[in-house]
Amino acid sequence: MFPILSFCLFFVLAPPLLASSSPVSITLTAKILAKSGDPIRIKWSGIDSPSDLDWLGIYSPPSSAHDNFIGYVFLSSCPTWESGSGSISLPLVNLRANYSFRIFRWSRSEVDPTRMDHDHNPLPGTTHLVAESGEVGFGGGGGPEQIHLAYTDREDEMRVMFVTGDAGVRTVRYGLSRDAMHRVVTAAVGRYEREDMCDSPANESVGWRDPGFIQDAVMRNLKKGKRYYYKVGSDSGGWSAIHNFMSRDMDSEKTIAFLFGDMGTATPYSTFLRTQEESKSTVKWILRDIEALDDNPAFISHIGDISYARGYSWLWDNFFTQVEPIASRLPYHVCIGNHEYDWPLQPWKPDWSSTVYGTDGGGECGVPYSLKFKMPGNSSELTGTRAPATRNLFYSFDTKAVHFVYISTETNFLPGSSQYDFIKQDLESVDRKKTPFVVVQGHRPMYTTSNELRDAPVRERMLKYLEPLFVKNNVTLALWGHVHRYERFCPINNFTCGNMGLNGEYLGGLPVHIVIGMAGQDWQPTWEPRPDHPKDPVYPQPKWSLYRGGEFGYTRLVATKEKLTLSYVGNHDGEVHDTVEILASGQVLSGVGEDDAQPRVEVAEYTFSWYVKGASILVLGAFMGYVIGFVSHARREAALRKNWTPVKIEDS
Repeated sequence: MFPILSFCLFFVLAPPLLASSSPVSITLTAKILAKSGDPIRIKWSGIDSPSDLDWLGIYSPPSSAHDNFIGYVFLSSCPTWESGSGSISLPLVNLRANYSFRIFRWSRSEVDPTRMDHDHNPLPGTTHLVAESGEVGFGGGGGPEQIHLAYTDREDEMRVMFVTGDAGVRTVRYGLSRDAMHRVVTAAVGRYEREDMCDSPANESVGWRDPGFIQDAVMRNLKKGKRYYYKVGSDSGGWSAIHNFMSRDMDSEKTIAFLFGDMGTATPYSTFLRTQEESKSTVKWILRDIEALDDNPAFISHIGDISYARGYSWLWDNFFTQVEPIASRLPYHVCIGNHEYDWPLQPWKPDWSSTVYGTDGGGECGVPYSLKFKMPGNSSELTGTRAPATRNLFYSFDTKAVHFVYISTETNFLPGSSQYDFIKQDLESVDRKKTPFVVVQGHRPMYTTSNELRDAPVRERMLKYLEPLFVKNNVTLALWGHVHRYERFCPINNFTCGNMGLNGEYLGGLPVHIVIGMAGQDWQPTWEPRPDHPKDPVYPQPKWSLYRGGEFGYTRLVATKEKLTLSYVGNHDGEVHDTVEILASGQVLSGVGEDDAQPRVEVAEYTFSWYVKGASILVLGAFMGYVIGFVSHARREAALRKNWTPVKIEDS
């Protein structure tokens, strides 16, 4: 995973203000980068009377118009900016086009209140170009990128998808050792075009970038529970590094999964949208847990709001580059969220949904999501436009002890729909002797205590039509995203907790609902009063909500035939903050919660090794943003890549 950190090194001695008639120059430390995520250092000098609003624009392709930058950094993020000289280091993601950089002057009098970023901060102006750099690109021998795995409908297969810059033939070589990758499969190639996107910004120059070619191959006839090694590419186009994975094994003693929603991606620069800095920590801790798996098969589950690209194509590239270290080793499974799909042109718009399905998809209308992933099953919905049908909507698969079901809260789930029929038939056909636990996952929650008034109509219909199916078929867990918190409910039906046993455990087979949308997106609902925001509403915790946590993180599922354990791992320390245990009988044991008399952390079947966690990051030259009249005056200390003060708006 590439380090997403901008920093500056003082490379020239100069007086505080450089009074010179020499032209401003920009130089780059390289013209060719080896692979996605490699850093480039941009040096500049000769700025006369530098201003704290001078800024560096990042452009790809270099022919982009001035206002079509993909990101920007204020030069004052460099400690030496007042000298008129400095440097900034940025890791660059391969967008299959060269990069260039431009320096602009900008004054407060030129602020345009109609051209704002996602946090209501003004985007910098491009009227006064000062200097422009040469180009930097990526070498052709680095091989394919954005590698990610997925299960198929067969237990002896593993899908691998990746991106290339051309449509040339690529293959996958794989085998049981690094020295014996003799089996070969050819990848199918796909692509989407600008015209396939249904609206702006996804189909406009400010959002659209060449997505490359999406390669898709299936490794077949895998032996159960074996470690396979593989690489993707070609002799002419280059090969990837050698990766490895554990094949599925229905005879395994454990089912292991890492589950979360709403993660997104981080960028080393500011851009049009808020990005998700905490996503880096989520990937870091999951990678730690993967290292501790030994030869246990496992997979990752990301339940909606995947990259938060919302029509800005390069954020998909950032996302896949960021998750490749984990997604190239474990199958990466997804379901669709509002930020992948929603737009006024979507075909399913019932009369009650005006407050539910808005413009969160940024005009993508499910196209990148549908083509960049391929999940088991063949669920799809026509878009009614040129765009290809939306895929990966609902599906299921078995592991040793758990039957996992993925559903779409963004498309029709009402009785009479193909999705409702699938959910009903799928739940009714589960062999509980084979898989004693059933876990259903979707994006918008059926239960939440946050301020989700907009979603009330969809929750009402989920409770009316889907909850009876969950209860009747003894669903074990229902996991949801959308709300960027962790919240665990009691075993529940119609806002009523199940019966309690004499020892404080819950009896019976009601589903336990848990919201797990805390993996990266930093807009959070307020549950507790804050001194600096006295007018914010406070949401009391009802008796059916057993644990609410504001810590970013993810969940870790470990199940045997006898017991399922779900643990909530916090990003600030990598430790377990809440645990729930459910027996195959349906009995729910108390976990680590605020109301527990004797809190305990137990992951009995699975012990994770711990990496040393002490290495702190020194952030050089932290730059506090300039707050202009119409921007909130509340300031927070920011990492170097943050130049304006985020204004938290509702962004589920």
